[in-house]
Amino acid sequence: MNPAGYSEQVRRAWAIAKKDIRIYYIKGPVLIFGIFMPVFLFLAFLMGSRQLPLAFLVSGLVGMTLFFTATAVSPAIFPWEGQAKTLERLASCPIMVEAIVLGDMIASTLFGIGITLITVVIGLALGLSLIHGITLLAAILLAACCFSAIGMLLAVPPTNVPSNIMMLSSLLKFPLVFISGIFVPLEQMPPWGLALAFCSPLTYFADLVRYSFTGSHFFAVWVDIAALGFFMVIFTAGTMYLHKRTMPKRM
Repeated sequence: MNPAGYSEQVRRAWAIAKKDIRIYYIKGPVLIFGIFMPVFLFLAFLMGSRQLPLAFLVSGLVGMTLFFTATAVSPAIFPWEGQAKTLERLASCPIMVEAIVLGDMIASTLFGIGITLITVVIGLALGLSLIHGITLLAAILLAACCFSAIGMLLAVPPTNVPSNIMMLSSLLKFPLVFISGIFVPLEQMPPWGLALAFCSPLTYFADLVRYSFTGSHFFAVWVDIAALGFFMVIFTAGTMYLHKRTMPKRM
């Protein structure tokens, strides 16, 4: 395909992203879930862990917010559209499967970034200082792309029953939160816990957020950024390839 053809596919992916935001994301229940689910987890942990510094807890809140919001709706978009037969209409248009997936990922990424910035403002309002703002913005952008790819990867099974996908999504997301240094500092984890934490992209994002607020970190900053970039590329390539294979089974 020539460069003009790829440019046209990107334009169509952006049109899909705008459609997703209008139909799926700008809804009261989705916004409430995106904001209040991480906040409730944060408050529950805060009440039982008063010895941890506020910067550690708010950093975990920012990490949870981006992770939950970027994966909140994207796993169910394909099943919803398959159930409503709108996916067949998209597939019959002159648009690549990769562009459809990219459009869903763009919408998820923008939604995650928007809600997460609100959480960052809450942290600043509580009195935290932002030491490395550029690092934080870069981490949020990179992690939002990575987490949106995870959300689309969860939608790969060719089912048009959204509840099946959301159940699978919950089974993956909640364990990831608890092994990623959100609630327990990595320094206090046993060796087996650290081994699991190394496999989670959320670990590296949470480490970057804490570095942005406190200046301290567990990994080197370049390691966190490289790990997030690696996970983003792997998950994006995987979701593009797998959706291309399973798309015909949804029709």
